[in-house]
Amino acid sequence: MPVVNALLPTSVDATPIHIVSPSDWPALQDGLPAAQASFAIAQGFEGRANQHCLLPDADGAIAAVLLGMGAPGRRSDPFAPARLAAQLPEGQYRLCGPLDDPASAALGWLLQGYRFGRYRDAGASKARLAAPQDIDPEDIMRIAGSVALARDLVNTPANDMGPEEIEAAIRAVAAETGATVDSIVGDALLARNFPMIHAVGRASARAPRLIDLSWGDPAHPKVTLVGKGVAFDTGGLDIKPASSMLLMKKDMGGAAAAIAAARMIMLAKLPVRLRLLVPAVENAISGSAFRPGDILPSRKGISVEIGNTDAEGRLILADALALADEEEPALLVDFATLTGAARTALGPELPPFYTHDEALAADIARIGLAVNDPVWRLPLWAPYETMLESKVARINHVGGPMAGSVTAALFLNRFVERTASYAHFDIYAWTPSARPGRPEGGECQAGRLIYALARERYPAG
Repeated sequence: MPVVNALLPTSVDATPIHIVSPSDWPALQDGLPAAQASFAIAQGFEGRANQHCLLPDADGAIAAVLLGMGAPGRRSDPFAPARLAAQLPEGQYRLCGPLDDPASAALGWLLQGYRFGRYRDAGASKARLAAPQDIDPEDIMRIAGSVALARDLVNTPANDMGPEEIEAAIRAVAAETGATVDSIVGDALLARNFPMIHAVGRASARAPRLIDLSWGDPAHPKVTLVGKGVAFDTGGLDIKPASSMLLMKKDMGGAAAAIAAARMIMLAKLPVRLRLLVPAVENAISGSAFRPGDILPSRKGISVEIGNTDAEGRLILADALALADEEEPALLVDFATLTGAARTALGPELPPFYTHDEALAADIARIGLAVNDPVWRLPLWAPYETMLESKVARINHVGGPMAGSVTAALFLNRFVERTASYAHFDIYAWTPSARPGRPEGGECQAGRLIYALARERYPAG
């Protein structure tokens, strides 16, 4: 498991970081020793956003830190104080002053300290934070460790993160939490009626599989998470251009988010019967690759015409969702790096989600903002189902050049009939430009949100 810094005890003797807005600065300035106030003024500190200033004591050591947060108005980033985790020298620090969300500030600090160090020394952050008052440090560290795991999985290149390695990561989480794992591999997928997972993965030398983790009391409400585990996506016979393959190691980002959310739920010991389903494949090219125009059977019994082999993720998800739907869980969620159309619509920071459940939609939108894991609802627009019509099969799995994220979600919904509370997240799983608490690279989008949703709906005793 990846290592993240632990929060220090609240009582530790630590250097204060004063959170300051321009309106607060005059009063704080008056309360500082004259030399420190003069030093801050000489540095031009005014409390503007992204300003910080180290204040020396009489011996030249750091006595305090000023962090400007800017004028109130626009919704500020709850992770904003985290940027100091990478900028301050080694030491112990504590946050002081007005914090709207101390838990998010502490979590952001830990997430800012994440480094991907599998192949080179990444230089871990040495600025340690004391836990703010009235937060749950164990929960914060549980979340941070799970997000770091997801980031590690996404950041690892495909030569070291194939279907077998995705399974190994899930088995490691199972060993940590006491869960059980079943795996259906290779031609056994056909015998167990998962033909689309098999078809997508059969061209690779690395066998496709469906990984099935179970945990918790069977009498508790059933919560099922499904994650798209495409270890690498060449596009298949509809091959991607080279530029579009550069980040395809992240095409298992949905699996990474689902694994992280499952780990949080299990370590928190929520009273649910959790199931994690990850169809893990490599969309490769060989003589056995599935083709445009092929008609595939599915677990659901729906015949699927292949419109483009580069839309493979929804095929493997469809078989996994059909399995999940058979037991009608109280909550069913899938995470998938599914469409470029989602990024065109909402950009890399705001994944769309889809659901028919109005209460679930409201909860997801509210909780996403509350835990700084934002998402935005897009419509399951029924008239667009005509885009998926096929003249030779029950359905075509791509809908044409427009509304690509919506038609992908409509396709997946065909495979979920019994479950009332189902949501699909079309995530990016990558931070292209570093922001506080979010270093450039793999990201666990929507995983923290779903953990918070589960905690709210199924609180631990």
